[in-house]
Amino acid sequence: MADVGYTREEVRRARYAVAAVFAVHGAVTGSFATRVPWVQEHASLSAGRLGFALAFTALGASCAMPLAGRISHTFGSRTALRGLIALWTLSLVLPGLAPNLYTLCLAMFTYGACAGMADVAMNALGVEVERLLGKSIMSGLHGMWSAGALIGSAGGTLAAHLGADARVHFLLAAAVLTVLGVLAAGRVLDVQPAEDEEPPPRFALPPRSALLIGAVGFCAVFAEGASLDWSAVYLRDQLATSAGLAAATTTGFMLTMAVARIAGDAVVNRFGAVRTVRAGGCLAVFGGVLIVVAGQPAVAMTGFALMGLGIAVVVPLCFAAAGHAGPNPSQAIAGVATITYTSGLIAPSLIGGVAQATSLMVSFCVVSALAFGLALFAGVLRTAERGGAGDVSRRAAAVPDPRP
Repeated sequence: MADVGYTREEVRRARYAVAAVFAVHGAVTGSFATRVPWVQEHASLSAGRLGFALAFTALGASCAMPLAGRISHTFGSRTALRGLIALWTLSLVLPGLAPNLYTLCLAMFTYGACAGMADVAMNALGVEVERLLGKSIMSGLHGMWSAGALIGSAGGTLAAHLGADARVHFLLAAAVLTVLGVLAAGRVLDVQPAEDEEPPPRFALPPRSALLIGAVGFCAVFAEGASLDWSAVYLRDQLATSAGLAAATTTGFMLTMAVARIAGDAVVNRFGAVRTVRAGGCLAVFGGVLIVVAGQPAVAMTGFALMGLGIAVVVPLCFAAAGHAGPNPSQAIAGVATITYTSGLIAPSLIGGVAQATSLMVSFCVVSALAFGLALFAGVLRTAERGGAGDVSRRAAAVPDPRP
């Protein structure tokens, strides 16, 4: 990366711009998640086939994520993010156009590829802003993602309640979010590579130090993906609710995720990463039990809300711990990202496959068991407590003074 100084005001503006990009990215996901039942009906898919198609989202992301570093290296961070966020917002229209399993798989692969590349680019800029500010902001940025997902899901809930065609809904949402995303991306830091800087590697194997940390992230992302993609279907199929109430369940899940992430930095600073994740794991398990035993929609909705509250800050803390776990932070973080996206790849198809063979209730028994892993293995995040915000400040202090 080129050694460029920024004024404090420029860095503050860039923080708000990156936060807005996170929110736009989340709004696309929220808009899609609430209309999964419509997409399933439109393509005439069983639960198993829907799970198979949804798995292509994470597959596309995993295949395309390494390209984001090359794109940013070639065009600079600002231009790269502007283009990648536009591709991501516009890809929202694709799932609604798919009339069968094969076209939906292709649509979800493309949708996931665009999501993954934009995700890498915006997180890289978030890390750079955090370094320049000298304090932790990543949980808050992920909170903005959840807030955007909440807004997107609220719009989807309204559209589902009104019985709107998801193709129209997706087209309107994509148009609005593309404009907002491009405008926000135009105000981020324009980080350029140094002249002698080598392009980033195409793939980074997870180092040993990242494996256990990645396993904790795996459990959290599995629970998140299962709840995000299947909560509305669960309410509709298991408890025979209306489409609007089913979609509202996804909104409630995202609401607790957003609140917990926005407050996450303060909670972690007060109680530490290990105790925060351990308590969150217990909440997620309790939420999973409520989902499994629910006989009424309100009980299941409470369960999904508690699941979101419990897992919200785990992934940002996993990235923080990975950054302090070995001599090569970037490789460790990339390794953890690979493991967590693998979880996103497995979750939809496994939930759908188990539901096809048994029921969705049994599928969420699996989710609850994995959530228990958060409480059990939270201790591996102790490196984040030893090198958290203070370590960020020390790294920031080593950066040359900003220009006057």
